[in-house]
Amino acid sequence: MSQALVNIEALRVTFQGGRKPVRAVDGVNLQVKSGEVLALIGESGSGKSVTLRSVLRLHPARHTTMEGRIEVAGQDVLAMDGATLSSYRGRVASMIFQEPLLALDPVYSLGDQIVESILRHEPLTRIQAQARALELFERVRIPSPERRLQAYPHEMSGGMRQRAMIALALACRPQLLLADEPTTALDATVQIQILLLLRELQRELGLSVIFVTHDIGAAVEVADRMAVMYAGRIVEQGPVKTLMTQPAHPYTQALLRSRAHGAMDKGMRLVTIPGSPPDLSNLPPGCAFADRCAMAQPACLEGAPQPQTLAQEHEVRCFRAQAC
Repeated sequence: MSQALVNIEALRVTFQGGRKPVRAVDGVNLQVKSGEVLALIGESGSGKSVTLRSVLRLHPARHTTMEGRIEVAGQDVLAMDGATLSSYRGRVASMIFQEPLLALDPVYSLGDQIVESILRHEPLTRIQAQARALELFERVRIPSPERRLQAYPHEMSGGMRQRAMIALALACRPQLLLADEPTTALDATVQIQILLLLRELQRELGLSVIFVTHDIGAAVEVADRMAVMYAGRIVEQGPVKTLMTQPAHPYTQALLRSRAHGAMDKGMRLVTIPGSPPDLSNLPPGCAFADRCAMAQPACLEGAPQPQTLAQEHEVRCFRAQAC
């Protein structure tokens, strides 16, 4: 059985600076095994990207308080000093950002950016680093790779920029790949191509991946396990097949009902989740989803439910599950 490459325990991320502190992540526990793909899904503002960026400690330290434990490949990320953190980023864990045009440096060619990353982490010559950059562009199937290495980000299409972003993320052969909604800004055809490419590279390189998305269909395509976030908490997690066929939390059930699928008749209205997500600076004492849940009980308003294990690797945070 594969060992856990990523172990996140009781992670809490609080942002200061406004009138009230905002607890964007509230007691998250997650594990990712070697070679496994975990999808984090949920509505915007649920804490998915905050959790992901915490693994690289990308939040501004001045306005952020992080508690709990993040361990990646045996290293305590929250205890790292500046030099160790710089070496860890890119070499052990790397990220594919949602919008590569903003993540890539506009004044350097794509090839120069990849070569710089390789030289920062590995004892190679510039010629060797350039050869690896070319190999990476070929691996992610960028046409005319020699010429494209000389291109600047604005000279590439959205799909090609995302492929270049993937090449940059893989440049130093990390063990963990963090993908923050990497297909959101792309059209449907290119989205499928990028998803298939990511899954192929993950299997070929044996990568562990945490994939953040609000698209359940994308999660099903690439993930082995799925974790559902709401108001900064994991409300349900387990194998993709289990959550798709036997969702236990009312929020997971509502997400699945709200998506378009092949069985829908043309012209039918999508089922929506009533209400809005709660204010993270003023969370209720009970279950954060209670105000929007048709199955809420009095206990749901009084205290937060604890995680319950329903089956192997299937965990849910709901009072209804506790009563079963």
